[in-house]
Amino acid sequence: MTRVLTDQQQKFLDVLFEEAAGDVVAAKKLAGYHGASSTSSILKSLADEVNEATRNYLARVAPRAAVSMHGVLLDPTQLGVRDKMAAAKDILDRTGFAKTEKVEVGGTGAIFYLPPKDKSDDD
Repeated sequence: MTRVLTDQQQKFLDVLFEEAAGDVVAAKKLAGYHGASSTSSILKSLADEVNEATRNYLARVAPRAAVSMHGVLLDPTQLGVRDKMAAAKDILDRTGFAKTEKVEVGGTGAIFYLPPKDKSDDD
């Protein structure tokens, strides 16, 4: 169930990742909150919505991270390659595109399962 937000709360969320570029104090001002309003209380009241907006933002920039990784493959001599790759990897990891590890399990011997020991077997 989605809760109903005030116009000011919705404006805060709308500008947080756009005009405010993630700066919560700037988002507070752009949303029209009074200067004396506590930024932490605004964030506390919108914690779930800010988390959801953050997930949505990361999902929006994930394609750019993938394209950036591809760009490094095309030109590995560009400046800041290591940092660019690390940032792209972190974004893709957080959006569910983590590198998958495959482990092959094998063996040559058989495994035997024995029934549990009876109390009478101990005598």
